Amino acid sequence: MASVTYYVVVPFNKDPEGNLIPGEAKEAPNGDRARRLAQGLAATNAGAIAFSRTGDPDHGDFGDAQIVASFGSVDLSALGG
Repeated sequence: MASVTYYVVVPFNKDPEGNLIPGEAKEAPNGDRARRLAQGLAATNAGAIAFSRTGDPDHGDFGDAQIVASFGSVDLSALGG
């Protein structure tokens, strides 16, 4: 299969101790839509990040995530690599 790029948006909120925790990831159809979705989610959450990953889903080979946009408070280490 050919290489595919996925666009993902993750909102962040704070737990009772004040730590940032990721919410449910949402897929977007393209980078522009991912950026707008992240911006909207950041307005009602502590923050949000949009990123893309490109690779071959048949083989599970994907490159590193590329940040499309980040708004508010986010914690990349909370995404688990």
